[in-house]
Formats: sequence, C-alpha cells, structure tokens
Amino acid sequence: MIFLSSPHQHGGNSIQLTMFSVIIALIPAAMVSVYLYGWLAVFLLTTCIGVSLATEFFALKWMGKETDRVWDGSAGLTGLLLALILPAAVPWWMAVFAAVFAIVLGKQLYGGLGHNPFNPALAARVVLLISFPLHMTSWIVPMHMDASLDMYSFITSLKFFFLGPDAVQQTWDAITMASPLGYLKTELGQGVTVTEALVNYHYSTLHAFIGREAGSLGEGSALALLMGGVWLMARHTISWHIPISYLLTMAVLAGLFNLINPDVYAPPMFHLLAGGLILCAFFMATDPVSSPSSGIGKIVFGIGCGILTWVIRTFGNYPEGAMFAVVLMNMATPLIDYYVRPRVYGHKRGKQS
Repeated sequence: MIFLSSPHQHGGNSIQLTMFSVIIALIPAAMVSVYLYGWLAVFLLTTCIGVSLATEFFALKWMGKETDRVWDGSAGLTGLLLALILPAAVPWWMAVFAAVFAIVLGKQLYGGLGHNPFNPALAARVVLLISFPLHMTSWIVPMHMDASLDMYSFITSLKFFFLGPDAVQQTWDAITMASPLGYLKTELGQGVTVTEALVNYHYSTLHAFIGREAGSLGEGSALALLMGGVWLMARHTISWHIPISYLLTMAVLAGLFNLINPDVYAPPMFHLLAGGLILCAFFMATDPVSSPSSGIGKIVFGIGCGILTWVIRTFGNYPEGAMFAVVLMNMATPLIDYYVRPRVYGHKRGKQS
C-alpha cells in the first residue's frame, strides 16, 4: 500500500520571518529612542542586542546544539526588547547582566525557543527592578527637554554609559526626572488631586502620544509603538485578541473609577499612553510561547493583564504595572489553556486517550 501526503499549502510563515517582522515593527520606537536620548540609546541598543546574540551563541555551543540558531532572530529580538524596556541611564554592566540573564535563565534554561514560560526580556527586567530599584527608576531627562547633558555628543555619551554621570561632571539629580506615572503616584500620596498633579508636571496627552515624556527607552512614543503593533496585526504576525482586550480592559477600569472619583483616579487616556502599556500589549503579552493558544484564551489573558496592570498602578507600590502583569499572567497561561482550549471530539478533559 502506498501512502501519499496531502497537497498541503505552506503558509509562508516561519520562526525567522516572525522574529524579523517584530524587529521591523519595533524600528519606529527604536528611532524615537535615538531622537530622545541620542548616543545613549545607540549604546544601550547595541549592547543589549550584541550581548544577547553572543550569549545565545555560546549557550548553544556549550549545550552541543547547532549554533546557526543564533540567526533565527529570537536572540536579536530579545536584546532589542530588553533595551527598549530599560531606562536610558542604566550603566553598561546592568545591560550586560540583563542580556545574559534573559538568554540563559529566561530562555535556554527551559530548553530554548518555544519552551520558555516567561518572556525572557520581561523576566530580566523584573529581576533588575527588584535587585537595582534605584537605577531602574532613574529616568533621564530627554534631550529635547534639557540641554544640561549633550547626548548628541559621542564622547560625552560614551563616558556617561561606561563611567557614569561623574565622568561628565553631572549629578543624578541634575539630569533625571520622574516619569508621569511615578510623579502622579507620589503626588497622590501627598493628598494632591490628579488634575493638580498633571498640571504641575506639565503633562500633555499629545506629547505622550508622539514621544515627549520621560520613561524607559522604548516608551517615549505611543504613536511609534501603535504603528508597529497595527502593522503586525495587519500581517497576521499577532492576533488582535490580546492587545485589544488588554487595552480595552484598562480603559474601562480607568474610566469607571475616574467617573467615581476624578480627584484620585487618573483618566483612561493617561493610563493608556503612560509607561510601557502599549509596548507590553503589542510586543510582550503577545509572545506566542508564553501566552494562550486559543482565541478565547488570549482574550482571557488580555483581560487579566488589564486588571492586574490597573490594580498594581492604582494600589501597589510600583507606579508601573504592565510588565509585572504580563509576567504574572504568563504563569497562568497553562491554566487558561487547560480550561478554554478546544477539546478533541469524544475526549474528556483530564482523561488520557
């Protein structure tokens, strides 16, 4: 008897194509980061990407696997994402530590690509935030807002990145500022209303949208991130389920509580544009390995991310909650898949065939 394979049509998608599609989608955000932070952004981007690729190569070689896998785009994407979720002022050794952690402990320890339970870049960022809270909450003033540090100067930025602010005769207080989320949380703790706090900060929704607020390297422009995210959805590289359910849940919760007490709870647009929410919604939470596989599961995942983000931002000690929320929901992915993934006809859940 001769068995012939069916004439299946290949979709044209691949791991490499997917990874490089996401990298291309992040280029606008990376370009805005260079505009905001000059050579500091270039040094941070190249360090995270370069160390991630090198660590992936040596890890694969040490485990006896094919080192050609380093060019599948996954390590480069991890390095790019990691750089975009770090403050521009982090020293070089923290960037190196984070990249090594992301590849070795966040990815290869679990068996490599396709087996990691958490987004490797997010896992590294959470470890850095817990271990080095001062460096991870020092937001450097964007270059267009303060000329005290010439970040367009290659030599000045090089000294700052490798030797710190003392090497360029600067103090941390002179070149750092609070992020909108951090400033608002501090002011609310002192009894200041939301409206007063945002006025005192000189907060502008337009500036937050186009990229003129302090924050992590890739948080500067919601517009750039949305361009990349919508492009990925249009190409079907990611589905709409997680980003839309995530952002909608956040907007609904923020809107309801803002209506109840606008003096205490920030409006929806502020939450949507502040911090790493859009970056996480389109580029972190949609990681196909650490997120649910079914459409309904993805919606549940996105809703959970939205609820956790709002709760952490509103009631937690950390002003930013998006990245913690995604990591926590990554832990719930197996449970979500277990209960909402479509079952094979005739099989009962929990039974072996």
